[in-house]
Amino acid sequence: MFDVNELVQPEQGLINPSIYTDPEVYQAELERVFARSWLFLAHDTQIPKPGSFVQTYMAEDPVLVVRQRDGSVRAFLNQCRHRGMRICRADEGVARAFTCTYHGWGYNLAGELVNVPMQDRAYHDEIDKAAWGPTQVPRLHNHRGFVFGTWDESAPSFEDYLGDMLWYFDALADRYDAGLTLVPGATKWVIDCNWKFAAEQFASDMYHVPSSHASALVALIEDPAILAEFQQQSTAAPGRQYAGNGHGSGFGLRPDMVPTQAGPDFDAWVVANREQIYRRIGEQRALAVNGHNTVFPNFSWLTINNTMRVWHPRGPGQIEVWSWTYLPKDADERAKRAVRTSTIRTFSAAGVFETDDGENWTEIQQVLRGHQARRTTFNAQMGLGHERRGTDSMPGRVTDDMYTEMAARGMYRRWADLMSGLSWPEITERDKARQEREPEAHRA
Repeated sequence: MFDVNELVQPEQGLINPSIYTDPEVYQAELERVFARSWLFLAHDTQIPKPGSFVQTYMAEDPVLVVRQRDGSVRAFLNQCRHRGMRICRADEGVARAFTCTYHGWGYNLAGELVNVPMQDRAYHDEIDKAAWGPTQVPRLHNHRGFVFGTWDESAPSFEDYLGDMLWYFDALADRYDAGLTLVPGATKWVIDCNWKFAAEQFASDMYHVPSSHASALVALIEDPAILAEFQQQSTAAPGRQYAGNGHGSGFGLRPDMVPTQAGPDFDAWVVANREQIYRRIGEQRALAVNGHNTVFPNFSWLTINNTMRVWHPRGPGQIEVWSWTYLPKDADERAKRAVRTSTIRTFSAAGVFETDDGENWTEIQQVLRGHQARRTTFNAQMGLGHERRGTDSMPGRVTDDMYTEMAARGMYRRWADLMSGLSWPEITERDKARQEREPEAHRA
């Protein structure tokens, strides 16, 4: 049995690396973290009409997300209640009903059992079909087209769960008049690492960029003078980091929305639509909130790179990455093509930045196979005790620099809250006490 207080000590910035390797810790995470948190399930553009569905996961539980005939969305465990096989094995599609291919039990779009082969002969008409539908995801929330779900009926509302992170999330979700669309299909690949390495980096880590991505920047920026200027600006430029409720966002303060990483065709569209973006989310948010983000526990995105992903856990030492490219729905085809091409080059299974990150996480996981390596302590003390507030009117706890591990410590603090078995009311009270000790937190 493990002691959570010995595994992570966020106030001191200390991490026991066994949290990335211990099978017992991992099994507890499935129950205490993933089953109690709001998890990203789908985007409206993936399920545009009645019968549209996608198969996804809530941690390791397969789930079907289905557009109903009345336009609402239902989600339920993709598990036949007869012998437990998946009801549907397709990743996505349009259906009128679902039939398990093992014994033929049939379910409607709402996940209700409606057909049992040979019901009269095999079950003597005594089976109660209403009692044998798949487990429903009891709570769903659609925020500007992003569908989230939780198994925990006692969890706080989605808005309270995100807290101030909602303001940073809306820099993505509410950015364009016509909304967002996802490029059809997800890019999926496996990385041999613990899910927390990826989630933490996207919440808190701008620090790795100059070292880890040095060769990628050389490959992408051919002009030595431009490369030198970019490298100097990236380390000297002002930035901020937000942390709250386990979530994190980090970003540089840019003087303009262009240039983007997608190149001149997308830059031209952004310039032409700059004013509508400012009108929707404000000039400060449009210019600043452009970097790395994680909604705890495992939904992340990079605003400036037009990529978002879920880190699906697959045991203590493996994740399955599901990544999507998102686009302004009303962008012209040249702009959309530029974004798609840029994402393939940078943040995809073979992207130059993505492979750098995956190599780092895999290397850590390999080192942690050693007995002595697992007995060490990791340092998460960057910026500890020096988390001065920036002067910007941004909500929540925001540092005056992006080079800090404040959001990482916040992520492990929320992880420890849940892993300790605290109820959501108890966590809320603990958060209030923390905020009293951190009076600089405020709302814009």
